Amino acid sequence: MQIQSIARVGDGVRLLDQTRLPTEVIYRELTDYRDVIVAIKRLEVRGAPAIGIAAAYALAMAAGQQSKYNREIFHQLAGEIKSARPTAVNLMWAIDRLVAKVEASKASSPETITSLLWKEAEVIHDEDRELCRRIGEYGASLINDGDIILTHCNTGALATGGIGTALGAIYTAHEQGKRIAVYADETRPLLQGARLTAWELQQAGIDVTLISDNMAGMLMKQKKISSCFVGADRIAKNGDAANKIGTYSVAVLAAHHNIPFYVAAPYSTFDDNTPDGAAIIIEERGAGEIINGFGRQTAPENVRVYNPAFDVTPFDLITGYITDRGIRPGGREPE
Repeated sequence: MQIQSIARVGDGVRLLDQTRLPTEVIYRELTDYRDVIVAIKRLEVRGAPAIGIAAAYALAMAAGQQSKYNREIFHQLAGEIKSARPTAVNLMWAIDRLVAKVEASKASSPETITSLLWKEAEVIHDEDRELCRRIGEYGASLINDGDIILTHCNTGALATGGIGTALGAIYTAHEQGKRIAVYADETRPLLQGARLTAWELQQAGIDVTLISDNMAGMLMKQKKISSCFVGADRIAKNGDAANKIGTYSVAVLAAHHNIPFYVAAPYSTFDDNTPDGAAIIIEERGAGEIINGFGRQTAPENVRVYNPAFDVTPFDLITGYITDRGIRPGGREPE
């Protein structure tokens, strides 16, 4: 894969602006941590692992913009970055890891702290590449020659620091010579499946067919789906998994049609501090994404809108979790 969603450039980062895909491939170079926060909120960078990497780089930038180290201000900056988006646990995990690194170092020089933060952020980025590779290998072991896979939202190189999580398994299976095909859910309302996943898979030369979200059930009934592979933004201690809105519907359909449903995620997405799915904070986004999606009005201006960005799939609907440490069983087994 040649796609790189995020990279360090000097004391800043280069982001592939995912709001411009698939018609434009635009990279932006940011040197102010506040611009990275805006990029995270605007979904210019998205996907739980990629958000975590971007947040880590943002904290290094924020520290570098301070003339002297002040512990209280440093923690305020960390909190500001952590609040960019509430559901993806990798963001909080990455910031907490960097803060702990600074606290353990006992350093007080702003230059030393800034250098330490940049190095640790790069370690997180490098780790994610390796985690994706392992997830890809474990996930590919679940894919047979001739399989047709349904995926929801985007879980590839655009969403991570490496080849991806759920899409990483598909890329690896393809590289192994397995003849596979993918149905990509459009993923409303922001069309990450259409704009990003279909584009990524085309770049990789993988057979992909785009469908709108409400077509998945019909395909399953027609026995055209072998398995479902999705990612996750947070996995609670009991195994409930938060992912892009619409994932729960896919899991329900898969269970009804006895189709394996796999969640692919690195260890950093598993959150033992969240007991179950009910405790996961679900981000709600603006009405404009539905009423005026991509600049065209498709609903009355005064209509009430409910726009959660994520939903939660319970443990008992998940066949297994594909992690960098192996495959963990879920609460459902195909009959």
